[in-house]
Amino acid sequence: MALASGEKALRKVIITAAITGQGPMPTMSEYLPLTPQQIADDAVKSYEAGAAIVHIHARKAEDGQPTADLKVFREILTSIKKRCDVVVCLTTGGAGTIEERIAVVPEFKPELATLNLGSLSLGSSLAMYERMKARGFKYPWEEKRFGEDSVWINTYKMMREYSTIDRANNSKPELEVWDTGQLRAIKWLLENNLVDRPIHIQFVMGALTGMAATPAMLVHILQEAREELGDFTWSVAAMGRDQLAMAAVTLALGGHVRVGLEDNLYCGYGRLARGSYEQVERVVKMAEQLSIEPATPDEARKMLSLKGNDKVNF
Repeated sequence: MALASGEKALRKVIITAAITGQGPMPTMSEYLPLTPQQIADDAVKSYEAGAAIVHIHARKAEDGQPTADLKVFREILTSIKKRCDVVVCLTTGGAGTIEERIAVVPEFKPELATLNLGSLSLGSSLAMYERMKARGFKYPWEEKRFGEDSVWINTYKMMREYSTIDRANNSKPELEVWDTGQLRAIKWLLENNLVDRPIHIQFVMGALTGMAATPAMLVHILQEAREELGDFTWSVAAMGRDQLAMAAVTLALGGHVRVGLEDNLYCGYGRLARGSYEQVERVVKMAEQLSIEPATPDEARKMLSLKGNDKVNF
């Protein structure tokens, strides 16, 4: 249909659904996907709701503990691919040793894989611990995860090795920026010919020791990134209650959006989301009010210069 006089063509937004992650615990929500079937089901529902990309971690079916087991990953991935053509972005920052975290890339050759750009101190909310303890932990491993002395390691040596493996498998790195100083890591990767343009950055906002999830911070880091790095595509993943508000800001500023139970267990005030797909639905409705359409997986592939679903190994 021809556009009316003065009407502009609709903009496309890539919506990513981060299905389960490794931070949320089963005690926190009865709806958190734990088994390969549950993770795959929510991924497909998220695609049907409007997500072009699903971000995948794996968990042990018996107790929901995060795992790097490639057999579990393969069960999830094959189930998703049989049912839809969504782009899969695999985590390389999840459970396991440094070697186990990157093993998903040569094994599955995904279109996208995360590349985290700096180490972070990890801490737990004492108030949340007390609430969960009072409620009763579902599994022993959950209580052991709480603490204030953990560090999530992402060194420059790892960045070199991970990016080299990405390139060897034609998997595009999704560059995860958790704090403003990590822009230097992207510059270093470019200067050392470790990543290829066009680059895709995801600004992860609201982590305890990362950058704040505020409009002012997003405007600031976008300006800094453009001055230092030139052109790039970008997305925002905001934690907890800031998820939807920052999605709105991101849409207004021209970026792409990540939602999902990995980052936020709720969908509306005081109501647990029944799946990542419910959060995708909310972003789609918000985008429609701004005359923005959700991109299809193939449109996302074109926008991000991805190799295509026929070239993955699952």
